Amino acid sequence: MILIHEPDVALTDFALAAECALFAGWLHRRARVRGPLLAAFMVFFAAVAAASLLGGISHGFLTDQTTVLAQVVWRGTLAAIGLGAWASWIIGARMTLSEKAAARVAAFAGMLFALYLVVVLFVAQSFAVAIIHYLPAAMFLMAAFTVAYRRKPTGFLLAGLWGVALTFAAAAVQQAGIDVHPRYFNHNALYHLIQAVAFVLIFIAARGLLRTPAF
Repeated sequence: MILIHEPDVALTDFALAAECALFAGWLHRRARVRGPLLAAFMVFFAAVAAASLLGGISHGFLTDQTTVLAQVVWRGTLAAIGLGAWASWIIGARMTLSEKAAARVAAFAGMLFALYLVVVLFVAQSFAVAIIHYLPAAMFLMAAFTVAYRRKPTGFLLAGLWGVALTFAAAAVQQAGIDVHPRYFNHNALYHLIQAVAFVLIFIAARGLLRTPAF
């Protein structure tokens, strides 16, 4: 019998990983438009899937965080979060900016990601570092959805805007420690549940964007 530590957190992490892996696979197989925007969305969902899978392993099975395996898994989780932030910059830029400007944003995001990797691999492994790195990317993505929606009001862009907004709400719930039940469904599990809804909305936006020639 396999004992899962923090089963509510681990299982919701695994569910989130499966959801985002499914979204990445769907986009790879069925997206009508190929190019940087598709690649960025696929990286985004794959990065979230990887972070969630590793997070579930950490919460569910690696109770001693001082072991080498636990440290490797945690660093991998942080790296995946950084990759998702990089993809967020690219998505926002490709939605709203010219090719030249989007390329500059991509270069900037790449440098940030490289610096972030150096920090989380060799300097500090605090989750706060991941938050500091990801927050500007999420804000940029939310601003991009807002601009795109104002230019072309469509349901899928509104879904994307609400999806990113929900990721902020999920983070607020997690940081505030709001539980459904302190033992059976704590604030981390609730965070994953809200995130799952948020990523459905972002996937709807991705599918719409990749079906619209204007983007």
